[in-house]
Amino acid sequence: MRAIIFGGAGYIGTKLAEHLLSQPENSEVIICDIQPSSLAKHPRVKYFACDVRKPIDIAVDQADWIFNFAAIHREPGHEDHEYFETNLAGAENVCNFAEKIDCKNIYFTSSISVYGPTNGPTDESCQICPITPYGGSKYPAELIHRIWQSRHSSERRLVIVRPGVVYGPQDPGNIGRMLNAIKRGYFAFPGSTSVKKSYAYIYGLLDSIDFAIARQDPIIVYNYVEKNTESLGVVAQAMKSATGSKAPILSIPTALLLPLAKLVQALLGNKNPIHPLRVIKAGRPTHIIPGWLISQGFPFKYSLEKSLAHWKSAHPKDF
Repeated sequence: MRAIIFGGAGYIGTKLAEHLLSQPENSEVIICDIQPSSLAKHPRVKYFACDVRKPIDIAVDQADWIFNFAAIHREPGHEDHEYFETNLAGAENVCNFAEKIDCKNIYFTSSISVYGPTNGPTDESCQICPITPYGGSKYPAELIHRIWQSRHSSERRLVIVRPGVVYGPQDPGNIGRMLNAIKRGYFAFPGSTSVKKSYAYIYGLLDSIDFAIARQDPIIVYNYVEKNTESLGVVAQAMKSATGSKAPILSIPTALLLPLAKLVQALLGNKNPIHPLRVIKAGRPTHIIPGWLISQGFPFKYSLEKSLAHWKSAHPKDF
């Protein structure tokens, strides 16, 4: 297989590229990203600097699969309009490029944020109701990809994944920050410890990619989170055990933590670790059900404990 990964220098894109390169049947991985790739010097990798907000013109004329991971996703961190400008233009330009080189298969990464707050179990059949600019930009990006598929529906395949918060070795995101805070002994619960949180282990996500693209369905839309959604308290205690931390973990009411976060924001700006929006998001439930994968018999390998053990084995420095 010859694969093109837009957004291939990011966390998920890099892990996917490594995964594809580990399989001898995959001839070449083409990484396209506005940022340089750590895999650019690999003998089976071609890297192109590429801004998906603009028409895509790279020296590639064939691919078996296009993986579209390119997006602005960090919340907070961008102006509202940037999510729409990047994620919608990116979807259009990637689909136009697929049309140009006659690639018949696209795998697109959306987000569980298209559902909005998920107070109860939420599978792929549930209502789309985003409340953030990121979620609001991701669902129309899904529709742009659907339009591409519909133009030649008997020949084209589209897989759309809506992953939860992805975590794993060298994780630069929320779960990595939480693990590091617990390891250092300064993590506090924002609100109740019983809030449900659905997370997606990176190697489980990669397994789901293999599983989905091996099928022949013209369109697949699926959630990816680990099968059992745990409470924030259970997640924190599992991390505490994995790191060997003895520090107590406090629960601070959101009503008290939010003013502190606003004060820190005023002093440090939008990129501080306890930004008010992060406090609100941390205390909000995300209870996602990977319904399609369950119905198709997907073998979930990574419980919370197994994922942490696998992570620790793969990159012990994180612990």
